[in-house]
Amino acid sequence: MGQLGFFDLSRRYEGLDAKNDPLVPIATLVPWESFRPKLKAALIKGELRKHDAERRSSAGRKPWDEVVIFKVLVLQALYNLSDDQAEYQLRDRYSFGRFLGLGLEDAVPDAKTLWLYRETLAKAGVVEELFDLFDGFLKDKGYLAMGGQIIDATILSAPKQHNSREENETIKDGETPEDWKRKPAKNRQKDKDARWTKKNERSYFGYKNHIGVDRRHKFVRRYVVSDASVHDSQKLEDVLDASNTASDVWADSAYRSQEIEKKLAERGLKSRIHRRAYRNRQLSEAQKAANKMRSKVRARVEHVFGDQKNGMGAGIVRTIGIVRARCKIGMTNLVYNMRRFVCLERMATASE
Repeated sequence: MGQLGFFDLSRRYEGLDAKNDPLVPIATLVPWESFRPKLKAALIKGELRKHDAERRSSAGRKPWDEVVIFKVLVLQALYNLSDDQAEYQLRDRYSFGRFLGLGLEDAVPDAKTLWLYRETLAKAGVVEELFDLFDGFLKDKGYLAMGGQIIDATILSAPKQHNSREENETIKDGETPEDWKRKPAKNRQKDKDARWTKKNERSYFGYKNHIGVDRRHKFVRRYVVSDASVHDSQKLEDVLDASNTASDVWADSAYRSQEIEKKLAERGLKSRIHRRAYRNRQLSEAQKAANKMRSKVRARVEHVFGDQKNGMGAGIVRTIGIVRARCKIGMTNLVYNMRRFVCLERMATASE
């Protein structure tokens, strides 16, 4: 095996381009520099970075560029990578290095660095701000929220906690079991925010991703993260997008209630929520037909969840606590929008 030549890396990149490296359009089309101010402010607030003026000297090891680290977090959301897996893949994959703008001679962030940066961003709640920032970029590019909005929620499982009944009762009361207080290491590994819920006679433990999707472009426009026990309808108002150019709101029958119908009407919104059957009061044939028509529109939100879970492997949250879950799920929604944006841009270019 010969020594790596000057043009060998270029030939490797040409080979990746020939296979349509999916990271190239994401790197090219997404406005990465627009994220820098919010990222830097969050890192300074979390004391992981200092203001440039506070640095006594330019000597010594320089901190990692915040946009480079953010791109790694995007890769983690895109390919469902843990911190250790991400470090390995950054060392191993040419496409990842090119996406980050790193050469073969450059160092890569290690797993501990990734954990520290993500932890700081999670505590600052900056992912929600980055999501809104990118949504503003989409609207500036002409991708307005149009055609009405589709509301839904999906369960994201978390690792099950093997607690006693007494411990679970204490957690539900907002307290920490005494035994856990005496064992800090054990306490840190316990998720006291995730909850159990039932769906289709199956039990799930974890969190929920509540989203509002615009019908026209199928972007996630609003989202809220909760524990799994929160009923879908409780978060409907939080994910309604006032900027949508149409008034129609689609959702499944879990969102149907007189209270919600009244609130939608007060906001000038038109309910397209599925009708539900009740005991001793079955749906009429006309209502069934109407539900079927609504399902054809509402299915678009299922495409979003399908892409997140099947395309990005985002069906489970392996973090501890709702603060980290918000960061994890928020990144999933943000990176989905990036993927969707690239897809629509390619379609627009192909049709010209």
